[in-house]
Amino acid sequence: MDARPILPLIQAPTLVLHRRDFQFIPIANGRYLAEHIHGARLVELAGTEQSLFWEDPELALDHVERFLTGVRRGTQPTRMLATVLFTDIVGSTRRAGELGDRRWRELLNIHDELTGRVVEEFGGRLVKTTGDGVLATFDGPGRAIHCAVALREELAGIGIQLRAGLHTGEVELRGDDVGGFGGAYRGPGDGDRRTR
Repeated sequence: MDARPILPLIQAPTLVLHRRDFQFIPIANGRYLAEHIHGARLVELAGTEQSLFWEDPELALDHVERFLTGVRRGTQPTRMLATVLFTDIVGSTRRAGELGDRRWRELLNIHDELTGRVVEEFGGRLVKTTGDGVLATFDGPGRAIHCAVALREELAGIGIQLRAGLHTGEVELRGDDVGGFGGAYRGPGDGDRRTR
């Protein structure tokens, strides 16, 4: 059936979504529809699949929502409930000056290795080191508290005094990093809640 003659009669707002590389129905067909339906909007999507909803349903739904509402909601961040442990070395700038670059770097390497091992022992995930501290996540506050206490004791044995702070709540997953807890807790060196 050839629908070309009735395209100019369509008065409803029209969104044409078409895969750029779909072999069986060329993109030229989608372009033709958009050109011959008054006010139609064409969105050329990457991909080769006919079905927009099998390959990437969120992409198609985002375009439909934007077309209908005029606003694109964007990707919702992935969030999870976690306890975040922040640590830093007390007086790290002064200690680095006293020890010199080479000895300070050696001490930080020991700190990082020991911290990674202790975090793992308590079921946590070391997210990143921060130069003179770490950021780790745990599935609950109990493990994080016990880890912070163990870290304080272990690091005291090599002459490092540690500050630790905890935040329990929703965090945003950002690749291998976490975020989204900034206002609730700024970190152990910022004067907020902390443990010593």
